[in-house]
Amino acid sequence: MITVDKLTKQFGPFTAVDDLSFTVNPGEVLGFLGPNGAGKSTTMKMITGFLAPSSGQVTVYGHNTLDDSLKAREIMGYLPEGAPSYGDMTPLKFLRFIAEVRGFRGKELTRRVQTVVDALQLTSVLNQTIDTLSKGFKRRVGLAQAIIHDPKVLVLDEPTDGLDPNQKHEVRKLIQNLSKDKIVIISTHILEEVTAVCTRAMIIAGGKLLVDDTPQALEARSRFHGAIRLTLTHAGGALEQLQALDGVKSVESSGNGLSLIIFPETGASLFLPINDLLQKNNWEVHEFHVEKGKLDDVFRAITSGGDINE
Repeated sequence: MITVDKLTKQFGPFTAVDDLSFTVNPGEVLGFLGPNGAGKSTTMKMITGFLAPSSGQVTVYGHNTLDDSLKAREIMGYLPEGAPSYGDMTPLKFLRFIAEVRGFRGKELTRRVQTVVDALQLTSVLNQTIDTLSKGFKRRVGLAQAIIHDPKVLVLDEPTDGLDPNQKHEVRKLIQNLSKDKIVIISTHILEEVTAVCTRAMIIAGGKLLVDDTPQALEARSRFHGAIRLTLTHAGGALEQLQALDGVKSVESSGNGLSLIIFPETGASLFLPINDLLQKNNWEVHEFHVEKGKLDDVFRAITSGGDINE
């Protein structure tokens, strides 16, 4: 596992990471969330041994990242912010170079390179210089080097930044497949990515840990959790009847009353009573679904110190 114990990083008078402690176990995909400047990238740099902490420590499978740095790095793959690489190299030369640094030779080196080229769909740009590649391809080359040695731990800073929707889907699927027997830590500002690939989400702000929970539990904190979104063709009398239902806390309407969001009282389930009301009135329905909750609302409330239910 990874153990982070009272990790602190100061740059002069500024504290970027403030007494952060947590553990991560194999099979977990941990999503780091936080506003710009929250300390996400700094924490990841300390986990990988790229930065030394001002105080506290990180151990990776029993290896302290300061005292036993080389052993810790051998079992980690790291995609830093910006996916830095050697711009005058081609992806093929760069990946072969990384494989050599990781200790591979001969047929095994060639096999490792081909495996990540196929996984990240890099064949079409293998012989271009990296400087000439799009941001998305540079990101994929960066991810390829991070997984080339099949590490036990993957630390990925904004892994899908710059990718198109199809590429994001493929990378997320790859992360899900890799996470079955690995520890994966992802920093992202894309909230849908957290619900798509993460089993756990940590929200930090000002270098401090604010929340550590599952994405589903965070969504459940949203005022939209369990609400019914309803769109009707005709809304005559609908608003009044919906407001009168047992378990309804409030109803918000828009579009001349045709689009409705019905909020439940705490613990109430509204799907069946609203469905019965729809059938009773024979209303024509364009949309009818239960909201899981909005992670962006929860994120904003937690990081700004506001009320989640506002």
